[in-house]
Amino acid sequence: MTEFIRKIMPNAKDDSLAGITVSLAMIPEVVAFAFVAQISPIVALFGAFVVGIVSAIFGGRPGLISGAAGAVAVIFVNMIQEGHAKGLLFDTPVENMGYFYLLAAVVLMGGIQVLAGILKLGKLVRLIPHPVMMGFVNGLAVVIFIAQLGMFKENKKDIFGQNMRKTESKELVYKIADNEVQDIVSGAALFSVKGNSIINNKTNQEVFVKSDTQVFDAKTKKVVYNIENGGFYSVKDSGVVKSALQGTKLYTMVGLVLLTMLIIWLLPKLTTKVPAALTAILIVTFVSIFGGMESINVGDFIRDGGGAGLNGFDEISKKMNLAELWSNLPFNLDTLKFIAPYAFLAASVGLIETLMTMNLVDELTETRGNGNKECVAQGAGNMLSGLFGGTGGCGMIGQTVININAGGRGRLSGVMMAVTLLIFILFADKYIEQVPIAALVGVMFMMVIDTFAWSSFRIMNKIPKSDAIVLIIVSAVTVIFDLAIAVFVGVIISALVFAWENAKKIRARKRFKEDGTKIYEIWGPLFFGSIQAFNSKFDVKNDPDHVEIDFVESRVSDHSALEAIFTLVEKYEAAGKSIKLKHLSKDCKALLYKASPKFREVVIEAIDDPRYHLAANPEEFPKSLSEYKLL
Repeated sequence: MTEFIRKIMPNAKDDSLAGITVSLAMIPEVVAFAFVAQISPIVALFGAFVVGIVSAIFGGRPGLISGAAGAVAVIFVNMIQEGHAKGLLFDTPVENMGYFYLLAAVVLMGGIQVLAGILKLGKLVRLIPHPVMMGFVNGLAVVIFIAQLGMFKENKKDIFGQNMRKTESKELVYKIADNEVQDIVSGAALFSVKGNSIINNKTNQEVFVKSDTQVFDAKTKKVVYNIENGGFYSVKDSGVVKSALQGTKLYTMVGLVLLTMLIIWLLPKLTTKVPAALTAILIVTFVSIFGGMESINVGDFIRDGGGAGLNGFDEISKKMNLAELWSNLPFNLDTLKFIAPYAFLAASVGLIETLMTMNLVDELTETRGNGNKECVAQGAGNMLSGLFGGTGGCGMIGQTVININAGGRGRLSGVMMAVTLLIFILFADKYIEQVPIAALVGVMFMMVIDTFAWSSFRIMNKIPKSDAIVLIIVSAVTVIFDLAIAVFVGVIISALVFAWENAKKIRARKRFKEDGTKIYEIWGPLFFGSIQAFNSKFDVKNDPDHVEIDFVESRVSDHSALEAIFTLVEKYEAAGKSIKLKHLSKDCKALLYKASPKFREVVIEAIDDPRYHLAANPEEFPKSLSEYKLL
């Protein structure tokens, strides 16, 4: 602990202020996460606190901010909806069962991430090329920008004053004729339509309420059917219906956003002793409150949401009784089968976004983080969050950039972010609720401007076309689909381009010795991509009786190369000709001898064989130049 305190003290002031700034910018995105996943905002805020503080203290990248991120939220949406439906089919029906499945999935997600760290899979981020990294940054900046545009909309209300839900029709349940709702098989009239009321013909009581094309349950006030094509149809909920802000609300929103951006841009030119983002949030909040402006604030944003899960910190404290919290979840193989695919995908997306964000912080701060340590910390944070009723999360690029720009460099910034969120949950909710959403949107817009790699436009004509294409594709896929798919696509395209380019570099110079032996001098890597070109260099039928293949400028890289050489040797021997392989490095010879004892008969051992390594491990590099052996 003493060592930890010693490390955070040099930058304590900047880290503390940066952490507070980030916590305020964190709130709307975390709450939006909750709305997307249809869970209570307090669940996401609590999850952001747990994941944030664990990764800040134990993670491998000081300055990286973690929380309940939208990249993970999207993955769990379908699982939560299906979980709610499964819960209603239990012998003893359980409402909001999707929430309990979410907790189990988050714990499993964390376990997968811890395992990835233990297996040192974090180093695989080294395989991500720079164009993929730039595409990731650009795509994510666009995604964050588009998400902020959603703040310029408000929820429409239904006839009960609730958020109107957008519902899509599925199967026909009842048919309608002459203001009667009839059974589709027997044609019996079950309900009567009287204005907006739908009356049960047996009990003569109102059971449903009709509004436009939707039918609400009179008791629960939830949409249960759609009316179209002369019938009642079962529905699929597609989220809240939103409409664009208009009039005074819109002008106020735009004005406060621009004021926030202006302060963040102008203040550093006057002084750098106070964080621009935090100062802008405070000034705009005071302007909004004391100016009596009609602006949407954090409190309005949270109260207009809702969702499954915990309703406040008092309920969280009750749920610290783990037996009670987990009593609703069936611990069986069906549960594992149901949550495992979502947990694995969320773990993958979470680690990719975290490690990519870590790389970005490495570049911004010119320091180096520990990817494997970060994997373990992220996993531990998710496991702890899910265990105590919170949701999952990962590294958040937007909040991390805000933190770095505000001067946050150490672990204290992440700790302060998490502690500030906890204070908000416990004590300061009435104060934080007064912050206008416009101020936070302005901060996020400035973060987008800082995050986007504007240099990518300038260098587009200066880098290889393949890299430019990868950059564009990764940016587009990030926006259209998600981060994980974009990174995989980018890495695969880069790998294929690399293989194709290297496949074209295989060369063979042919010469003869005085005794008539034909020598093929091979240049370039021999691997699966260059095998076809390699085979085309030889003329088994017309070659002399003695042939040598010189690999002094080539490397045998994989199984395809071994198979190609083995087949070539067999062809020459089948033609009654002698073939020898020379100037193979120690590693290449080891591969050949392991593949087949036949190679010991054709490989020539010589003192001048090269001593390079096929696949160098950076951890095995000599520590000083004196340890290198001359070739």
